[in-house]
Amino acid sequence: MKTKIGVFFGGRSVEHEVSIISALQAVAAFDRNLYDVIPIYMTKDGAFYVGEKIGDIKAYRNVPALLKESKRVVLIPKNGQAELHYYPLKHFGKSLYDVIDVAFPIVHGTNVEDGALQGFFRTLQIPFAGCDVLSSAVGMDKYVMKAVLKDNGVPILPCLRIRKRAYFSDPDAFIGNVEETIGFPCIVKPINLGSSIGIRKAEDASSLRDAIEYAFSFASEILVEEAVQNLKEINCSVVGDGDGAEASECEEPISDGKLLDFDAKYRKGGKGSKGDGMANVSRKIPAGISKEERDTIRDLAVRAFLAMGCSGIARIDFMMDTKTRKIYLTEVNTIPGSLAFYLWEPLGVPYSELLTKAVKLALKRRRESEELNYSFDTDILANASFGGSKGSKR
Repeated sequence: MKTKIGVFFGGRSVEHEVSIISALQAVAAFDRNLYDVIPIYMTKDGAFYVGEKIGDIKAYRNVPALLKESKRVVLIPKNGQAELHYYPLKHFGKSLYDVIDVAFPIVHGTNVEDGALQGFFRTLQIPFAGCDVLSSAVGMDKYVMKAVLKDNGVPILPCLRIRKRAYFSDPDAFIGNVEETIGFPCIVKPINLGSSIGIRKAEDASSLRDAIEYAFSFASEILVEEAVQNLKEINCSVVGDGDGAEASECEEPISDGKLLDFDAKYRKGGKGSKGDGMANVSRKIPAGISKEERDTIRDLAVRAFLAMGCSGIARIDFMMDTKTRKIYLTEVNTIPGSLAFYLWEPLGVPYSELLTKAVKLALKRRRESEELNYSFDTDILANASFGGSKGSKR
């Protein structure tokens, strides 16, 4: 019997559209000899939809029309699975649409990639692929991520965290603090977004002020960090869990020495074999670095993955100063665009096999979870009493 995989995508995030691309790439790549795959689209208001056209990328050119032709469902846990029932629930007739054995979230950004959706699956007690709640949350909060990695000896860039309310109470004080502690040029970014959304480079106090206010339009907390001179970006994927992880080939996105922005990642990439998305960014694979630098980056990627307690497939992003050859870890993407499949193909791992690894890791985590105790016998309720206090029932 095939395992039924529910691929969840979309959600309330500025990376909503990118998630659709990543997810439908994966839906097409699953090994259909092993899995039946059900695409499950999440609208920006949190509703789940299924249907024949939910898996068709062209249908998302007109989302309202797509939803009219699709069916809304709700998830109901039952015996370690999740039943998909039509919503509103029918009083008579069939309400069950299908059942999923494993949830596979392919989502990007706040409210979905940050542990919120993972916590939902945890509550339903169904196995899910990818990072658990804590590592998802840490990966999304760049400041917390830096703290964890720094404590584990992974090289990171110095930074300042700025909260929106505090900043606007005295902008000049914060601008002066950045000038003194970070200096120029510097990078300003939202603390919890990906896909290079909200990121700008500041060369002086005036552009810093603009960059900060721009970043605050996407998040209530932001980071300001040193800008790497003579920039070369290097990315590496990792797959595994706490019992063991392995690194992919390294890539070098082509960006003319500038940070890749959203347009460069998703609108200006070259033609690819798997559709749009991160798979189409202009890049060098393998990256143009020495064997020693490649080994260092792959080792750091695995160390970061394990330090954060990641599971499944992640992509670890680095920056290198081409003059000093210093390497800094910049971000851990717990659900990377296109699931970074293109970094595994050069090592002889096809996308279908990568997805199978992620599903097996999800089921392994489920088995390990079932070995734990979730009850502790006591008699506290037998003796509980509010002593006749107001609102109690006697």
